[in-house]
Amino acid sequence: MNYIERISYIEVPAPAETSAEAPVDLIDETMQLHKEKMIAQMKNADLDVLLVYGDREHGTNFGYLTGFEPRFEEALLVLHSNGSAYLLLGNESLRMKQYSRIEAEAILVPYFSLPNQPMQTEKTFAELIASAGVREGMRVGIAGWKMFTSPYEDNQQLFDTPYFIVNAVKELVKDTGSVLNATSLFIHPGTGARTLMNANEIAHYEFGASLASSRILRVLDQLEPGKKEMELADGLAAYGQPNNVQTICATGDRFTNAVVAPRAKKVELGDKFSVTVGYRGGLTNRSAYVVSSAEELPADVSDYIDIVAKPYYAASVAWYENVRLGMTGREMYELIESVLPKSKYGWKLNPGHLTAGEEWMSSPIYPNSEIRLASGMMLQVDIIPSIPGYGGANAEDGIALADEELRTELATHYPELWERIQMRREYMIQTLGIQLHPEVLPMSTINGYYRPYLLNKEYVFTVNKQ
Repeated sequence: MNYIERISYIEVPAPAETSAEAPVDLIDETMQLHKEKMIAQMKNADLDVLLVYGDREHGTNFGYLTGFEPRFEEALLVLHSNGSAYLLLGNESLRMKQYSRIEAEAILVPYFSLPNQPMQTEKTFAELIASAGVREGMRVGIAGWKMFTSPYEDNQQLFDTPYFIVNAVKELVKDTGSVLNATSLFIHPGTGARTLMNANEIAHYEFGASLASSRILRVLDQLEPGKKEMELADGLAAYGQPNNVQTICATGDRFTNAVVAPRAKKVELGDKFSVTVGYRGGLTNRSAYVVSSAEELPADVSDYIDIVAKPYYAASVAWYENVRLGMTGREMYELIESVLPKSKYGWKLNPGHLTAGEEWMSSPIYPNSEIRLASGMMLQVDIIPSIPGYGGANAEDGIALADEELRTELATHYPELWERIQMRREYMIQTLGIQLHPEVLPMSTINGYYRPYLLNKEYVFTVNKQ
């Protein structure tokens, strides 16, 4: 099938903004399920104890069990295979013990506090770890946020957690071979506990995904020459919600002087433009040119729509129309390679990945992957062409996959969410012409909605009926 030939550039109405009005908390039953899943994972891996590290940027595995993530300090959850747990917290996080969603004994570990805060303790760091029940002869897993999957190294002996933690554990256990990287128990794309969501989790994460997309749509509608990056980006900081990636609102050449945050730079006609915001649950990005038509493009990229934007959009359509339950990661990878060959279009990453509290959890989509897409997975389309001399084309958004049983649960327990999903599906199918399998649940206001010429706000790419 030639997807590029199916793409048209026509006038269509914009999608209705369908963002959730309020966040959905994770319920006690979901949090109990998290603990049960992780204990089962530990037993399958023959682990006596699991140490889960968290810091300001890498707290999602820690939060999966505790319900909270470190605000500025470091923290460690020590979970035993019998279900007993310890929270090792710094000075300012110690009070969070009372809010933890998992029953755990709190241990003050000043070493996890900020620089030059009080460090009074009668125990060494290793002794504090030992007070959480870690001792000689145990088989210990340490979970940070990376698996280091590689055919060239024993990834279970590579750790991304701080050296002082790994060193103390090895000192206590004595047998260094019994201390393993156990991050895969959480995020392995085929077997990780966190990769499959229930209805409550999908509703919880849809708040951030829909919020990100609606705020991006507002920026696109407000975009005009003369406006500053900071002015446009102001509305991306929504409701004080935490971002899971660096917010980008960049016109012209990005990251000049190594600045990645929005600047006071003014948008000019003919500029490249990129805008990204992510909240826990999803990220949305749009990248294109600040023009109304090809005539306003710089002369050396006047064919941008044919060389970059249309082929990119065709690949995105192929992704949306083919993603389904039971599809292997290999099948999706090969599909994108056939529509948008890497050798020609220069994309480098996995063409799609799992998402949750973090923007990129892991990915089942890679060469020769036999991992099958399953009900409860949340996936983000993420295909980034790079052609020398041309600005980028990008339209990243997320979906959830849900079998009939999970769809019924969502419709029953979260009817407003279900109504938003149906509105998005109808827009993608009826207005944009992107055909979706029944299990595909758009989490974004603007899944599939892409303006290659950003100042022409009525015209977008659509798909011709076959």
